[in-house]
Amino acid sequence: MSQATDPLNTVAAPRIADALASGRPTFSFEFFPPRDDAGVEVLRHTILDLDELRPDWLSVTYGASGATRDRTIGATQFIKTQTHAQTMGHLTCAAQSVAELEETLQAYSDAEVRHVLAIRGDPPGGPTSPWVKHPQGLNNATDLVRLVASFGQFGIGVAAFPDAHPERRDVALDARILADKQEAGAEFAITQLFFDADSYFRLVDRVRAIGCTIPIVAGIQPVTNLAQIERFAALSGAELPPWLVNRLRAVADDPAKVREVGVEVATELCARLIRGGAPGLQFFTLNRSRATGAILRQLREQGLDARPHSVG
Repeated sequence: MSQATDPLNTVAAPRIADALASGRPTFSFEFFPPRDDAGVEVLRHTILDLDELRPDWLSVTYGASGATRDRTIGATQFIKTQTHAQTMGHLTCAAQSVAELEETLQAYSDAEVRHVLAIRGDPPGGPTSPWVKHPQGLNNATDLVRLVASFGQFGIGVAAFPDAHPERRDVALDARILADKQEAGAEFAITQLFFDADSYFRLVDRVRAIGCTIPIVAGIQPVTNLAQIERFAALSGAELPPWLVNRLRAVADDPAKVREVGVEVATELCARLIRGGAPGLQFFTLNRSRATGAILRQLREQGLDARPHSVG
């Protein structure tokens, strides 16, 4: 499998699997495709701001049914040509035919994007709605991993669930599905957002107990808005601990304080995860850089960002 080349200084960016095997915690950032021209400018500024923190990779989400495909690919192309990081595009199989999925994979290949996060995606009715397979589509994320693997050129990531998947509410089944994804060709997993480090560690214990060895990157959502995070938590199945809700509601009338508490809570979570052996952290940025940058600076002050190429 070929390596991506850093367009800024021609240094080869390591494959994600290799970075995760390096023995130091990785740091990565996820963005979503912009909705309009103003959003494009915001996203580009955020990507360049966060690239100064030297992330291991940057990724861009992919809307259900492929609605954002062109904007997703455009954002990955910007990352590929304007940053130092490895680049990953997302791919969902909800409401899409195999032919459409293959077309997207070819577009990634043409853009020299060499990593794909393969996820099922939510049905049109939301994450708790019954799954309905596209007539010419795939049954699940495991089948999608097999399809991506058949191209023979992509490093493949998948989703994992520290809290139970909202559709099934069965953590044992979630663990078996993750093991199936690894067998199908996945090289690493990234969790949905969560707020309790013990949920992550229990997930790791469950999958290791059934022989799944895939590295599991912890997905981190900095809290900057209580209503927004409650909505995201409901969609992802994450449990909002009462202590977190209480801390945020105590300062709910002061947006600056909400952000301050959110950064503090996320930093505490990240520190515990790294000390507990998590191979990496992925920050869901919401196309903004302030909270993520603040968390990483605090982790560095604690000596928990040991990357030799760190700056700042």
